[in-house]
Parts: sequence; C-alpha cells; structure tokens
Amino acid sequence: MSILKRIQGADSNANPPPSNSGGVPPSLQTRRVTAPASTAAQDTYQDLKTRVQNKLLAGLDPGMDPSRTAEIRRTIQELFEQILNEENIVLSRPERARMFEQIAAEILGFGPLSTLLDDESITEVMVNGAKNIYIERKGKIIRVPVSFESNEHVMRIIDRIVSPLGRRIDESMPYVDARLPDGSRVNVVIPPISLIGPVITIRKFSRVPITIEQLITYGSICQEAVDFLKACVEARINIVISGGTGSGKTTLLNILSTFIPTDERILTVENAAELQLRQEHVVTLESRAANIEGKGEVTIRQLVVNALRMRPDRIIVGEIRDEAALDMLQAMNTGHDGSMTTLHSNGPRDTIARLETMVLMAGMDLPIRAIREQVASAIELVIHQERMRDGTRKVVNITEVTGMEGDVITMTDIFQFEQVGYENGKVVGRLRPTGLRPKFVEKIEGAGIHLPSTIFGVGDRRRY
Repeated sequence: MSILKRIQGADSNANPPPSNSGGVPPSLQTRRVTAPASTAAQDTYQDLKTRVQNKLLAGLDPGMDPSRTAEIRRTIQELFEQILNEENIVLSRPERARMFEQIAAEILGFGPLSTLLDDESITEVMVNGAKNIYIERKGKIIRVPVSFESNEHVMRIIDRIVSPLGRRIDESMPYVDARLPDGSRVNVVIPPISLIGPVITIRKFSRVPITIEQLITYGSICQEAVDFLKACVEARINIVISGGTGSGKTTLLNILSTFIPTDERILTVENAAELQLRQEHVVTLESRAANIEGKGEVTIRQLVVNALRMRPDRIIVGEIRDEAALDMLQAMNTGHDGSMTTLHSNGPRDTIARLETMVLMAGMDLPIRAIREQVASAIELVIHQERMRDGTRKVVNITEVTGMEGDVITMTDIFQFEQVGYENGKVVGRLRPTGLRPKFVEKIEGAGIHLPSTIFGVGDRRRY
C-alpha cells in the first residue's frame, strides 16, 4: 500500500494498525495522502523526503568529483532505492520518480529552482523569500506554484550558487552578484537588508545564444541597422549600449561581438562573467569582492587598468556603473578602438550625462569641459534599447556622438524607432533610418567597407 495515497473517507481519529514495516513510523504507515492533498499530507510527504534525503547524504562519498554529474546521479539512484527497500517504504512508480527527482535536484542542482531553470521559455526567475517565486515569460511576470521549505532552505541553495565562485554572503556582506554554471546572472540579497527573507534574482541566458536573425524576426531591430552596426564593429567604432534593466543590453552586446574578426585579441571585464563571446582568442576577467577581513577586493576599474597591459585589440566591459568609466574612456582614447560596454540610462543623451557623472566619481577633480571632451572623443556611437509596454525589447535609437559645440556634446540620430500604434496588446512600429549619414562613415570606408546610401534612408522612397 502506498503511503502517499489520497485520504479515502478514513476516519482521521481511527486507531492505526500495528507497525510491521521494519522501522517506518506508524504515522507514515497509516496516513494515506498524496503530496498536494492537504497541509497534513504535505507535511507527511515532506518529512519522508527529508528523512530519505538526509540518510542519502550520509551515505554519499564526500570525496566524489562534483563535475561527474552522471556518475553521482547513478549513485544517488542506487542509494535511494536501497533506503526505500531497507525501510519497507512503499511508493507508487510516479511517487517514487517524483521524490527521486526532487532529492536529486537538492543534491545536484538548485532545489525547487531546477525545473524553472530548465524551462527555456523562462527568461527571469525571482525568489522573494521562501514561499513567493515569480518568473518572467514572454516579457510578462507571473507567480508560479513553487516554493522552498523555509528561508534556511533558500540559504542552502544560495550557498550552493556562490561557494564554487569563491564568494560569500552573510550579515556583514548581505548581497552578492554571482553566476550559474550556464552563465546565467544571479543577484542575491539576504536579511538584514532584505525584510522579506532571502531574495534571488536570476537572469537566464539561452543555452543556444540568440542570433541577429532572431532579433530581426522579433522586430527588435531592422536589417538596415544590422548592416550598419556590423560595419561599425568591423571598422572599430567605439560603442556604448544603453537601456533600462532587462532591456536586452547584454544580449545585443553578445550579438555585436560576433562581428569582431577572429584574429583579434579580446579582453572582457565583468562583475559576474556572463558574456558569451564565440571567438577563440578571448580572455575573461571577473571582479572579486573583499574577503571576510575586508581584503582582496578586485574592482572593475582595476581590471580595466590591468587589461591595458595585456595587449588587447579590444576591451569589452560588461557594464560600467562607477568610476571605471574614466579608465574605459582612457582606453578608448589610447588606441583601443572598437571597444564596447553597456550602462543603464533612459536615452542617448542621458547616457552621455551618466558617463560624465561616473567619471566625476573617480575623484580626479577634472573640469566638466575636460570630461566632456574625453567623452566626445572616446564614444562614437550610442545604441539605446527599451523594454516596451508589451514586454518586447527594441532598439529605439542608434545615435552618433558628433563632437562638441561650445561646452555641449552634440549627437545625431542615425536610426530612430517610430511607433505608429498599439494593437492587440502589441506595440506597432519600426526602427527606421533618419536620412542622415554619420560623420564616421569615412572611417568605415577606410576599413574597406562600403555601405549603400539606402541603408541611411538616402534615396530610398519606401515609406516607414
């Protein structure tokens, strides 16, 4: 008889029959429940799962190589079956399979998050304490019927995420950036600064990287803009990709990086390594937080400075958010053309203003005009993305930084998104050329790349 059968009219106060099941508590022998039937049934199932899991962990060899997942899974399967047989625990085949997968996920994976991480349609996973888990699918956020056992359970999974990276999280350092083995980005915040318990935010990346053709199909960008950006990357134009949270900046940076010639040495600098460059000659640098003694911190700024000594052809910084902006501008102005980075902003003009602010954070006491001259000299192109009201991500501006007029940095839109309506819950519009050619088109032609004038809308009579 399965211990996980639904209650079928049995009197809950009836005396249980005597135990003869070789060590299984009478309460487990006599309660006929399925895992989701009631709170009491869930407690019974959870108690059994926890007991089997603890016994399983005690029986595993701690010296097993964690990278040999298939071998460990087979060992877990054998021990799992052995424990159930020794304790005469009777489960139906679906119940047995379900419990094994849950226990395997706890030991090998990330517990309740494992199924969400395996779902390719989910782009973001958000854990707000033990009992509230949300996902983003197709640009919409929904709550899912998945939960942890307790906040302690969440903390165990957090430790499994950050420990392999040599990072720590505790009351003295209650937040951390990390990444999963597949490159997905993780941010963790715990009490006391989180008042709802441990909070995990996971930005998932597709196991099969998104291609530029897919972005065109999704309506995120147009073919003319792609041809232009490809020429810009090949001609070593310095590019900043800007936008709000979740607007697709890193995805676009990954795609643009595919246009970099394979014979160049690329250095990437990131807080948590998530870029997926496909070239062969790539050196990846990752910042590091201070240890428990407050020592050993390695900042983005230090990595950018060090990258200059590593003979890079291009430097790609995953995200600029502080005084490292000054060193990035210096790199772009000292022969490392074709460098790229991302930052958060509300628009192309705001991107330049934020760069100025971050340079001021370096504490160099530079006059604002000198900073603007550095920005105008270093940055040649700003690509701005937005997450639209229908959840889609679109490139809305491709803007050239043309120089200085007086104390003001001048900018010109080369492509601009034109929204013509909102139908059936979808934004209707298109990224179109403005009819203006960038000043640096001579630099593109100097690289042996010749773009037809129709790319910029010149001489093209089509209606957009």
